[in-house]
Amino acid sequence: MSNQKPLVAIEPDRLQAIQQAYMEKLAGLLASNDQAVSLAKSDRRFSSDSWLSSGPFATMAAMYVLNSQTLMDMAKSVQADAKTHQALEFMVQQWVDFASPANFLATNPEAQQKLIDTKGESLKNGIDNLLGDLAKGRITQSDETVFEIGKNLATSKGSVVYQNELFQLIQYSPLTDKVGSRPILLVPPAINKFYIMDLQPESSLVRFMVEQGHTVFLVSWRNVLDPESKLTWDDYIEDGIIQAISVVTDICQVPDINTLGFCVGGTMLVSALAVLAARGDTSVHSLTLMTTLLDFTNTGVLDVFINEQHVSMREATLGQGGVLPGKELAATFSALRPNDLIWNYVVKNYLKGEAPPAFDILYWNADSTNLPGPFFAWYLRNMYLENNLVKKNRLKICGEKIDLGLLGDLPVYAFGAVEDHIVPWDSAWQSATHLGKNVRYVLGASGHIAGSINPASKNKRCYWTASKLNTSAEKWRESAKEQPGSWWNDWAKWAAGHKGTAKAAPKREGSGTQYKPIEPAPGSYVKVRAV
Repeated sequence: MSNQKPLVAIEPDRLQAIQQAYMEKLAGLLASNDQAVSLAKSDRRFSSDSWLSSGPFATMAAMYVLNSQTLMDMAKSVQADAKTHQALEFMVQQWVDFASPANFLATNPEAQQKLIDTKGESLKNGIDNLLGDLAKGRITQSDETVFEIGKNLATSKGSVVYQNELFQLIQYSPLTDKVGSRPILLVPPAINKFYIMDLQPESSLVRFMVEQGHTVFLVSWRNVLDPESKLTWDDYIEDGIIQAISVVTDICQVPDINTLGFCVGGTMLVSALAVLAARGDTSVHSLTLMTTLLDFTNTGVLDVFINEQHVSMREATLGQGGVLPGKELAATFSALRPNDLIWNYVVKNYLKGEAPPAFDILYWNADSTNLPGPFFAWYLRNMYLENNLVKKNRLKICGEKIDLGLLGDLPVYAFGAVEDHIVPWDSAWQSATHLGKNVRYVLGASGHIAGSINPASKNKRCYWTASKLNTSAEKWRESAKEQPGSWWNDWAKWAAGHKGTAKAAPKREGSGTQYKPIEPAPGSYVKVRAV
């Protein structure tokens, strides 16, 4: 008989403790309706009178909560390597969220009561909603009839002043008489539409920057529809970002510009800056990163999807050509928060027959973009799987060996979000440490999107600042001081020192005959929907 220990196991004492706690709580809730109600109320899905006023439903909800807690306790108690442990917890959480009695008409008293109150109308509407979503291939999270890009989303005035097969370059109209001589170029992720940075006017990061006296340019990536697309990471860097930087310097007739990258856009932007540094090009003066990974040592919950087998499969199917559908990416991100982004809508849309309310961020979230297969497969292997970007001279991009150390003199403002499940805040901090000593790291409240898009006009939430990066994320956090309001205001103070001398605002977008306005902002590329 082999004495080899299993790859995963729970210590017997720990398992016994979990079992004992389960039996004690089970006995209590079966013996007392008050205990059942109390346990059920601890989960907001069962907080209504429909659940709590009925003994059987309250007991069923309490049993679910108890079973869920016990399963998660067991998953967390398993002894295994970090990646296996994370994958196990993720899969157990997916099952627990799916198995909620709230998700099924036969066990949801709220949905049943609505069925009675509406004389069956809610069921009819729910079936209609389900059939409509099956036709779309996704769950509807917002009233999509309310919004239109260019009408009530992405409304900042400006013009497309350049375009190629990869992107349109938008220059925004000034809102101040004077502007800084050094413009700023915004690079959003290619996996989303850019208008998360230009939603309603009061929550638009673009508008905020223009109001601060910056001449703002923005890359609007094309939504790839070619089923045989062979576009690569190098194409996006050379013909995308580096080309955009060149056009901005030409239009403004300046030796260097400021730049900002958001999420994967930041990863792409730093790749481009490293290429320029290797070429001795100094056309970028400063860098701002919003929730960006450069160091992929800790990628949070997304790591459960990344392993050699998965990446090899993607390379085999997409590495030489093809398209990753935007719907697949959107479904993956929804699975990271299933109760909020999946089951919440199953209950409301289908079981209760309700129409989702209008919500601009969720409309944007559903407006997915396709990715070229070679670009995506290269990104998975070299960033998520092998973490090559931070390894000196490991990568060659656009013919240049990549060394982030060459960016050490660049002024950097790096932002992370404390509840970010896509770019963990300490990974955003770790990424910033690869960019030298001239780095200001700021941590904002909330998550990946709500933390980043925290309008200064509303000045809600808070953020944390410290005078230096420190030697670890934990020590940085210990030394950081909480500041009230939006981190945008802190960024504005930092950016003011880099926008150059004041000059008269340009009277129109573009310049000369080479960069005449092509069409009004937000342009046509952003309006192309994935199929």
